[in-house]
Amino acid sequence: MHSSHGARVATWDIWVRLTHWTVAGIVLWNLFGPTDQIHRVLGYCAAGLVASRLVWGVIGTRPARFSSWWPTRAQLVAYLRSLAAGQALHHASHNPLGALMAAALWFLIAALALSGFVMRLDAFWGEEWPQTVHYWLSVALQGCVVVHIVAAVAMSVWTRENLIAAMITGRKRRRA
Repeated sequence: MHSSHGARVATWDIWVRLTHWTVAGIVLWNLFGPTDQIHRVLGYCAAGLVASRLVWGVIGTRPARFSSWWPTRAQLVAYLRSLAAGQALHHASHNPLGALMAAALWFLIAALALSGFVMRLDAFWGEEWPQTVHYWLSVALQGCVVVHIVAAVAMSVWTRENLIAAMITGRKRRRA
């Protein structure tokens, strides 16, 4: 379904956008920057922002609430069928696959913070498994970030809806 040049509607509020871009910046820094005290502090900040976003998903603005965009199995199947048919269904907020990716990213960020914390505990001093787990979680996060970015760009082109701009402005086109 291609976009009609309709009015723009509020989709993502300032807290959703601020947490998204702040966490994105922290993740990029922590994936490619030094693993020092700043890395640890930023990792805990990212986990705190993810936790705040989860709370906002329950008490926040209507479009930010999970009840507005969390996919059911039927919605996921319908969306996958629409993709296979070459007519991606429009969603005011996240599409079902985007919602699942958000959950995967949040889970990985929280798990990285937890494994980073465990690595610093005296009880695990000298143990390699916490570092191994942390490493593989970071690899998984890198993969998900790449898929997330590629999908956002690809869907922006395919649906003629600039999803990156929408995550900056908080507004998307209303569909007929």
